[in-house]
Amino acid sequence: MIGVLGHRGPDETGLYLDDRVGLGHARLSIIDLSSGVQPIHNEDKTLWIVYNGEVFNYVELRQALERKGHRFRTTSDTEVVLHLYEEEGPGCLTQLNGQFAMAIWDAKKKELFLARDRFGIRPLYYTIADNTMIFGSEIKSIFTNKNITREIDPVAMDQVFTFWTTLTPRTVFKDVYELPPGHYSKISDGKVTFKKYWDIPLFGRREQHALGPQEVCQRVRELLEDAVRIRLRADVPVGCYLSGGLDSSGTTALVVKNFDSDVRTFGIRFDGDEFDEGEHQRRMVSHLNVNHTDLRATSEKIGASLPDCLWHCEKPLLRTAPVPLYLLSEIVRKSGYKVVLTGEGADEVFGGYNIFREAKVRRFWARYPDSRSRPELIGQLYPYIFNNPRLKRTLRSFFAKGLDRTDDPIFSHFIRWENTSRTKAFFSQELSKAIGQYDGYEQVRQSLPADYEQADDFSKAQYLEMTIFLSNYLLSSQGDRMAMANSVEIRLPFLDPRIVDFMARVPSKWKILGLHEKHILKRSFEGILPHEVTSRPKNPYRAPIRRSLVNNKAAGYVREVLSEEALKTAGLFDAGKVTRLLRKAQAVESLGEIDSMALMGVLSSQLVHRQFIRDFSPGPANSISPDLVVDRRSEALKATN
Repeated sequence: MIGVLGHRGPDETGLYLDDRVGLGHARLSIIDLSSGVQPIHNEDKTLWIVYNGEVFNYVELRQALERKGHRFRTTSDTEVVLHLYEEEGPGCLTQLNGQFAMAIWDAKKKELFLARDRFGIRPLYYTIADNTMIFGSEIKSIFTNKNITREIDPVAMDQVFTFWTTLTPRTVFKDVYELPPGHYSKISDGKVTFKKYWDIPLFGRREQHALGPQEVCQRVRELLEDAVRIRLRADVPVGCYLSGGLDSSGTTALVVKNFDSDVRTFGIRFDGDEFDEGEHQRRMVSHLNVNHTDLRATSEKIGASLPDCLWHCEKPLLRTAPVPLYLLSEIVRKSGYKVVLTGEGADEVFGGYNIFREAKVRRFWARYPDSRSRPELIGQLYPYIFNNPRLKRTLRSFFAKGLDRTDDPIFSHFIRWENTSRTKAFFSQELSKAIGQYDGYEQVRQSLPADYEQADDFSKAQYLEMTIFLSNYLLSSQGDRMAMANSVEIRLPFLDPRIVDFMARVPSKWKILGLHEKHILKRSFEGILPHEVTSRPKNPYRAPIRRSLVNNKAAGYVREVLSEEALKTAGLFDAGKVTRLLRKAQAVESLGEIDSMALMGVLSSQLVHRQFIRDFSPGPANSISPDLVVDRRSEALKATN
């Protein structure tokens, strides 16, 4: 199990064993390089921890614990977490400003404690087999146990082809689950319990700030500067991702101006103008005078690397966007860096996505559905489409759907999810039958918290985006999994809980002013970023799909996994429909959105099936010699092993 996770922790490995539990750890050493090997214990060795991640306020927490009499033998943040748990139990989680997945074994109580950070930046999976809880940072570690059945979950497939991802706790594999973000679990006396300790904050109008925009921006700047400051805590150099957009540019600018003028930056370039941000990257590199390295993510490289990417994602994808990030983390690692700051989370927290603006326009339009002028506002979001009369009619028709359903709790996202769901036309009859009457939309509605109803419309849209897209897709498939595939840790200042909580109390009218996205963040960065950066519209990060999958580099495995035989073996898709889709992709210069998503979704699902169901092999890496072994098993148990 540890060996197959070697990419997550190539520096040290450790084991703890007793008659009830086995804990293993593969370490990526960032803080306390010399003495931080895990498992780590408390003073009397009654508590043992294995832990993946960082707690950035560990310095302050340690000082408070020392005043209470705790004694430390390392300078790591991991030991701070353990002592804080010893002091406060699960209540310690609310004090942690960080990103983590952890397991703590109480040898005295015979109790296991599992916990995950607020947003699920770090992964934690588990299954229960033969009355045993088996858990790990990645599913492949669980699958090294030959007693675990490996099977695709039909309902999970329905979720992926609707929401772009599974809905926690479900994973794409049957009976393998993900501990949801902001949750912890206790396993004791044969019982497993789960509890939510944090959720995306939702506040009614009476609980919102009465501050004016200028005061809000000043506070945002202060919080962001401190979020960046504590995320630079490391005993190794810290770099920055720099795309040329507002979020990464702002983060990098704060580092350069306040903490490290010689920071190393990394970015992605594309061949096609519709994807490439090279001009904006160059402007920011020049403005900040940083040492920058960019990766040119050609379509051929993306296609060739997709299978490796999916080995780390462990779920199907409807977009190729994660692959360039996988390639970029490889460049980061080869450049001698283990840690980078990134701009993820800003769009969700500050209101940067078109889906937020679309919902605002559609609610305005719904008051007068026969209006001719109100739907024209959609043209402000997509001017390049509205210049084409035929596409303009199509777009108007698309956004007109469901205008009579503004009371639906998922109004903001429903038409997008419905659009993605059209890809399910490629499902096989067997898969559709296995899914049955399952309704993912209703599951989302039923999962909403009690205070969701009191929130304003924009905050509701933010909640949906954060709990589904951000946590389950962006921070996973495009985040941790792509970075840690090459032993790189990403750190996300915009998801500092203090910033998230503060912005949740800011009236929505200041987040999207009219139809101008991220108004507060843009104003907060005035003076440290060029006007061209703070004033230009958001260009969403995307990567080519058809060109990446239909080329000579990808042709071999594409033919293999999309062959009629392979499709029928997996049983997930209609072989005839997929064959026609592939022929179409090979014959045209560009595919429409649904066909592109379907092609990627089918291909990635087939690859996941091949890698994890048909041909699963953890490889030679799963044989290791641990740097630390703590064996507290009884003599009788040792004799049987």
